[in-house]
Amino acid sequence: MHRPVTRGPNATPSALGLCDADSAQPTGPAQPTGPTTLRAMPLWPLAATLAVQTLATMAMLSLPAAAPEVAADLHVPGTLIGTFVSLVYTVGIISALGSPGFIHRHGAVRVSQVIMLSVVAMLLVSATGTVLGLAVGAVLLGLSYGANAPAATHLLVPQTPQRVFNMVMSLRQIGVPLGGVLGSLIVPPITVVAGWRVALLIEVIPALLLCLALQIPRDRWDAGRDPRRRLPGLRGFLAPFRLLREDTRLIPLAVASFLFSGVQLCFMAFMTVHLTTVAGFDLVGAGRALAAYQLTGAVSRPIWGWVADRFLTPTRTLMVQGLIMAGACLAAGQFGPYWPVFGVVAIAAIAGASAGGYTGIAYAEWARLGGSRRTEATGLGTALMFFGVTVIPSGFGLAVTLLHGYGDAYAALGVLALLGTAPLCIPRRRHT
Repeated sequence: MHRPVTRGPNATPSALGLCDADSAQPTGPAQPTGPTTLRAMPLWPLAATLAVQTLATMAMLSLPAAAPEVAADLHVPGTLIGTFVSLVYTVGIISALGSPGFIHRHGAVRVSQVIMLSVVAMLLVSATGTVLGLAVGAVLLGLSYGANAPAATHLLVPQTPQRVFNMVMSLRQIGVPLGGVLGSLIVPPITVVAGWRVALLIEVIPALLLCLALQIPRDRWDAGRDPRRRLPGLRGFLAPFRLLREDTRLIPLAVASFLFSGVQLCFMAFMTVHLTTVAGFDLVGAGRALAAYQLTGAVSRPIWGWVADRFLTPTRTLMVQGLIMAGACLAAGQFGPYWPVFGVVAIAAIAGASAGGYTGIAYAEWARLGGSRRTEATGLGTALMFFGVTVIPSGFGLAVTLLHGYGDAYAALGVLALLGTAPLCIPRRRHT
């Protein structure tokens, strides 16, 4: 007989079946869908964490959305604006590793409020209109941006039944592409009418409102916080890496997280220039292909979560995604003037559904395998993803230059996707 599963703000992952054997899933008849599934979801915590991720991502991508105007105003190359995002991710590695201690001590809601205050600080400092202000703003945002996933995991896991666990984690990850879409749609028109500084300052309003709104459920949602817990020192920032030694099942997931994140950003960073310089697309047509990538990346996330909950294990779902993104890389390397528009957009959509749609499943696996240390595990997963984002696209750009084209560079990127997939195929048992 199985013990009854209870849920509450202090429930542990083991009580939810999140620490079972590798990739274990519920057995028996398929779980009902529709209203029953909807009622099982922690809707308000999910909405709160989704909103935090969306506004933080929108703030980070607002400057790239207004890059031409910012570059002209500050008399700097437009490519320098791209450095802003890289700096956020680089500093975000620190906050991803260091945030679990703060989350345990102060609660996930309080840390989410700090994230919103960091967003406000970044927007205000960046709006001063200097290169130094942009650099400081990137650091301010990065110091909290990596805490998004650990805080959300800490809040959502105890309140989420296992039968919808992967879907809930995937739905929260929609905040990343949603923030990018909102930034792309809202910032440029405001920039044209009132300037890029005003566009940034307008974003301060929803960030502050969300920060205040989170105070309402704070006592209830942060009931399990431990105010006496010591904050991490320098060694505490490296503590999450000990998880890889203590549980070898995390190693394949670590490899996949690092490599898949790099593949994801390579498509986003190079698709427009690739299509305009090689495939004969104009800027509008290339933008539509990139939009297809982003759209399918967002829409596919809860679908992959549903598949992982009902049909495949999360590990097998990641394997399928890795194989698909490897194929998409090989196909993208063959783009040329003879390719029909439909074919290019279709490949972009497939790449988005795989390389752009894997993160929810990956975070769910970090949380499940992390067990009682799920917050630290998710912080480690975030740091590895951010590291892949900062390293692999630079290597891809260098490969395009050295190999004189995108064909071989995309083939190498496909090999990286396969290298991320291969360790997932090896069955592993928990070893500590």
